[in-house]
Amino acid sequence: MENKTVLRDGLSIISQCKRQTNDIWHAHFGAAAIASYFFIKDNNMEEEITRNMYSQTKRMLNKQNLGEVIDNKEEINFQIAEKMIIESLEHTIDELHWVGHNVIYAALSLLAMKELQKWGDNQEIEGISNLIFSFRKTIPGRSWIGFTTKEVKQLSIKEEIESELRNPEQLSTFILKELSQFNIIYRAEAHHDLIGHLLTFSHAINIMYDLGHRDIFRRGVRPLLKLVYVLRASQNLTSNSEITLHSPIDCLPLVESKRAHILPTENQFWLKDYGAFDWDFGHVFKFSYSYFDHINRAPEYKNITLEKFRFIIHT
Repeated sequence: MENKTVLRDGLSIISQCKRQTNDIWHAHFGAAAIASYFFIKDNNMEEEITRNMYSQTKRMLNKQNLGEVIDNKEEINFQIAEKMIIESLEHTIDELHWVGHNVIYAALSLLAMKELQKWGDNQEIEGISNLIFSFRKTIPGRSWIGFTTKEVKQLSIKEEIESELRNPEQLSTFILKELSQFNIIYRAEAHHDLIGHLLTFSHAINIMYDLGHRDIFRRGVRPLLKLVYVLRASQNLTSNSEITLHSPIDCLPLVESKRAHILPTENQFWLKDYGAFDWDFGHVFKFSYSYFDHINRAPEYKNITLEKFRFIIHT
């Protein structure tokens, strides 16, 4: 999909998110648009799939945009913008904040900017930097199985595991191994959604490595491992009676996630109207991009994880 307008439109949503909504969540849709572009580019999609997926992306952007995208402006080059965004991320990278969205937004923004080479004036780059900085002192997340938010915050990480994860191939292999271990995947923010964000957070850390930010990669592994540890407690569940749920929105009994019979790499997947449920808050694009990126880095894990992914993607 050589139409890079989705990158510009996605970046525009991320940059305006904090200023226009005074919150961190609308940026989901900008990140999702960027994910859709790279999902197509990196997986050599057939023309028909590309066309239908692009159509969904444009509809999402048209529905979720926060203002006019101005093309004729003084744009900052990538190196300056990158420096500003990395400086903001330095303040939040060492702790788990909202299941890693600080890193997800930063990584996808930088990936899109690098592809464009020039994007955004000073105000727009500051908009992204301020959004990422605003994660400082925020909670790790709000929905957990077997842990309270306070307990997640206080989790200590084993350094031997951390030291084994030194590059993207090792991290993708590690994350896909974790995905393969789930017995049941429940449709809940505390479960399928958290597993999806395990994929996107780890992918974002890998992107940082790809972009040359090895220190950010190294520091990002520790908060990511908190998600891994929490989710391990729910890998062997066999029934709701074993679940201790801490969440303001999930309720017991949890319902098992429905299996997706069609995958995002198939044209039929993109013929459905995902706008009816807001593209699952953009996760239709983000989870797809991240899972298949991990598979591209560790292809030997496709056979044992693809079935698990079918229960994470919303169709």
